[in-house]
Amino acid sequence: MTNNHLCDPANCFLCQSCLKDWLPAIDLNRKKILVKRGQLLFKEGDPVKGIFFVSIGTLKVHKRWDKEKEMILRFAKDGDIIGHLGLGNQPTYPVSATAIDQSLVCYVDMDFFNTSLNVNHQLSIKMMHFFANELQESEKRMRNQAHMSVRGRVAQALISLKNQFGINEHEFVNVEITRQDLASYSGAVYESLFRTINDFTERGLVTITGKSIMIINEAMLMKLIEDDGL
Repeated sequence: MTNNHLCDPANCFLCQSCLKDWLPAIDLNRKKILVKRGQLLFKEGDPVKGIFFVSIGTLKVHKRWDKEKEMILRFAKDGDIIGHLGLGNQPTYPVSATAIDQSLVCYVDMDFFNTSLNVNHQLSIKMMHFFANELQESEKRMRNQAHMSVRGRVAQALISLKNQFGINEHEFVNVEITRQDLASYSGAVYESLFRTINDFTERGLVTITGKSIMIINEAMLMKLIEDDGL
C-alpha cells in the first residue's frame, strides 16, 4: 500500500549521505509504503528485490529459531534501514520485519540502491560503518545469550530500549512494546520474562503499564548486567 506523504530527507538513512544532485533521482525511484501495526513488511524466505528505509514508525526485525518461537534481533525506528541483510549472495531475506505501530517506509529496488552506492561514496562509507556496528551488536547479543542469566538479559533489553528510543514527557520509554515482544527481544520464554518483570516491579526497578515501560532504578539494572560478568 503506497502513501503520498514525503519523508524527511534530513532524517533518511539514504538521503543523508547522498549528493544533493542525487536527491531527485531518489524521489523518482522510491516507493512510499504504509505498513499497518502487526503487518509484515517482508518475511524470512521472501526473494530480495530491494531495501527499505523507515520514515516514520517502529518495526521489529525478527527471526524464527523454533517452530513456535521467535527472536527479535533489533528494532528499527525513524531514519533506520531495513532489509540490508538481503544484500549478500543469498537471494532471500534471512529475517522478517513487522510493524509494531503504523509506519511509513521508503523502498528502492536493489539496482537503484547499488547505483546509489557507486555514485555516492559517503553512502558507501556509511553502509560499511553500519555493517561493522551491526556485527559488533550481533556478537554481543550472542555472548549475552550464551552467558547471561534471564534477569541479566531482561535488564539489558530494558536499558537497550531506553537508549534507543529515549524517554517521553511522562518518563516512559518512548516506544510501546508487548511483553511477548520483550521476551523475544530478551531471548527468554514468556513465563520467565513474566516472573522477572514481576520481580523487577516488586523491587522498584521498573513500572509497566500496558505496553509502556518506566525505568525507575537504572543504576540497579546496570548492576544486574555487570554482576552477570559483562
